[in-house]
Amino acid sequence: MLSSLPLPNPQVIIFDVNETLIDMSPLKTAVNATFGSPAAFNQWFGLLLQHSLVATVTDHYFNFGTLADAALDMAAHMLQAQPLSQAKKHDLTSLLRQLPAHADVPAGLTQLRDAGYRLVAFSNSPPSTLAAQLQFAGLTDYFEQIVSVDAVRRYKPHPDTYRFATEQAGVAPAQAMLVAAHGWDVAGALYAGLQAGFLERPGQTLYPLAPPPTCQAPTLTALAAQLIS
Repeated sequence: MLSSLPLPNPQVIIFDVNETLIDMSPLKTAVNATFGSPAAFNQWFGLLLQHSLVATVTDHYFNFGTLADAALDMAAHMLQAQPLSQAKKHDLTSLLRQLPAHADVPAGLTQLRDAGYRLVAFSNSPPSTLAAQLQFAGLTDYFEQIVSVDAVRRYKPHPDTYRFATEQAGVAPAQAMLVAAHGWDVAGALYAGLQAGFLERPGQTLYPLAPPPTCQAPTLTALAAQLIS
């Protein structure tokens, strides 16, 4: 969707990482093959996100890797599959550190950086995983900061996480834009006072009860063109 009105000009663009910048298809293939079900990845990742919210709401924080491991146990039970060994769970969750960037990402980040935008990576992943993900995908050098929710001990879409990211960048929420491929993440950023860009990755959708995003596009290069024009 191309915006028909001039877009506000954020000083900082804050990027979600998993599925937004990073292509999780290899992990999806591995999880589905392990459980012998085409629904396994969606089951597992949905449980991971759901229980990150449980950890936040109940104020009983576990890091994302611990939750990912527990979600594999829950997915096995719900899919009526054999429980995975600790070694197999480790093999699967380790793949989070070895995923490529989506094909449009390097060019889109280059467009934005060359146009003078400050870029920040922001994720529910713990710092070591986040750093490894960006390094493997060849994206580290695009970002002036790499921010994890681990310091807040709450997960997106809690408002404190977005406010923390903007504080780290030294800007007010209204001066920042979150770019994400998840409707719930876009909604969280908007409710926290940020602008938000929705990246229309396949299989993703906006949350229809939230305000509309500031902008949206099917690729990062197209989104960048909207912001630069």
